[in-house]
Amino acid sequence: MNLTTERIKGMLDVALLKPTGTEAEIRTLAEVVRDERFSFVCVYTLHTRPASEVLRGSPAKVVSCVGFPTGAVATEVKVLETGRAVADGAGEIDMVLNLGWFMAGDLSRAGDDIRAVVRAAAGRPVKVIIETPLLNRQQKVDASKLAQDAGASFVKTCTGTTPDPVALYEDVRLIRQTVGPSMGIKASGRVGSYFRLVSLLEAGATRVGLVLEQAREILRGCEEEKRRA
Repeated sequence: MNLTTERIKGMLDVALLKPTGTEAEIRTLAEVVRDERFSFVCVYTLHTRPASEVLRGSPAKVVSCVGFPTGAVATEVKVLETGRAVADGAGEIDMVLNLGWFMAGDLSRAGDDIRAVVRAAAGRPVKVIIETPLLNRQQKVDASKLAQDAGASFVKTCTGTTPDPVALYEDVRLIRQTVGPSMGIKASGRVGSYFRLVSLLEAGATRVGLVLEQAREILRGCEEEKRRA
């Protein structure tokens, strides 16, 4: 796979989603994303405005997380949160699937929940987090189809808050086989090395969620691989 550091930076969502994150830390991360020419910074909706202020005039976008991390909030709340994020400068929305409705077989309500957020995002890409560590194979297929049918732009593997939140090659491959070639897939969960990144891209991922330290480690791995070639 022919990867450059610039191409890699274009597919990394660099996140700061710890509950203790301060506005100062968000602004510092946004400055790093801007100055080191990453393409996306992923934050809670509360932090959308300060991140957007730092990135103003930069091509980098803010990804705002809605209903994060459980997804177990009323649709109206997700819609309100999405609208606020958009008003504060969000370029993309990562929303969490309502797993309670999904697990209960209420696919109509779970799908309507996604559709409502897609509408509120007003044309901005919406990624639906399906929490693959909590699902069996058929549920992963059904959740991916649900997100696609509801108008989402991406299926995202997990929030990173579940037990053993690993983005697995086989999960990404299954999602790609389910949604076809045109929909985005965001792999999130312990993607901390260049070779893990390559593996997930080969499986069908188009975006990766991770923290800054992991992003820098991947870039170092890319440079080392070039030197060996």
